[in-house]
Amino acid sequence: MKKLVLATLAAVSPLMFSQSAMAQDKWPSKPITVIVPYTPGGSTDTVSRVVMQKLSDRLGQTIVVENKPGANSTIGTAQVARAKPDGYTFVTVLAAYSANPHLYKLNYSNEDFTPVSHIADLPLFLFTSKKLPVNSLQELVEYGKKNPLNYASSGIGSSAHLTGAHFAKIAGLEMNHIPYKGSAPILADLLSGQVSMVFDPILVPMPYVKEGKLNVLGVTSAEKYEGEESVPTLDESGFKDFKMNSWVALMAPAGTSPEIVERVSKEIAEVVKDPEVIEKFKNAGFVPVGSTPAELGELIKRDSELYGNIVKESNIKVQ
Repeated sequence: MKKLVLATLAAVSPLMFSQSAMAQDKWPSKPITVIVPYTPGGSTDTVSRVVMQKLSDRLGQTIVVENKPGANSTIGTAQVARAKPDGYTFVTVLAAYSANPHLYKLNYSNEDFTPVSHIADLPLFLFTSKKLPVNSLQELVEYGKKNPLNYASSGIGSSAHLTGAHFAKIAGLEMNHIPYKGSAPILADLLSGQVSMVFDPILVPMPYVKEGKLNVLGVTSAEKYEGEESVPTLDESGFKDFKMNSWVALMAPAGTSPEIVERVSKEIAEVVKDPEVIEKFKNAGFVPVGSTPAELGELIKRDSELYGNIVKESNIKVQ
């Protein structure tokens, strides 16, 4: 009897393995949900939808993008931390993902997620008011050591805030941070001279530079921004190794199948090479990347350490 049972198991086991493999091969067999923890219509939402539409075409399955904004992206992100790791739920995160643990008491941690792909970078440009008598970073620093300066951001703990605080620390400047609730009031006060400067993506302020209403003194990326080669990097201007891009990435709940994660990562790497995607990214100020899960993991770790130091050294607290 034992021989018969063993023989039966031997006959069934290959079939079981085959069925398991077939189930894996069938992914995705139903619509995928991607949570964007920001408001509809913003740059993060726009970029996410562009990429997910192309990814949907490549996977042959519908991808539903849902906006779940709130608490500096932590509400939507927390939802995905609790999601079933079956390959049908993902979340788009920004650099704020690495900063938030140092600013908020979160009900999730990095251990609740699996990195998928670093989709794109979002370089920040240093825009200054025309009211300031400066035309370079060196002149700005010299002026700031003798005169009061302030800088704007879209909120406490935002990339613009942390970048400004880091710049002030390295430059040896005492600058007052002014948080705003949107780009429109920042632009208005920058144009009027009520605020001295802002680290901001290229999209909104750059046209005013072209009109001679604002100055741009540098960009935070390691390389010059394509199409704006006259704008020096901060590294070129004497701030050695200064690189603080914002970025957008895709994450999955921890425990998601490595095969699924690898598949999505490789597909996104191809999506960001699409000429249509590249053009739409450029229009929104993003630079396509496409990375392996391991590379994204290293980026998150590196930026978490950087932002943690900035928050601590500048005593930044969310009120």
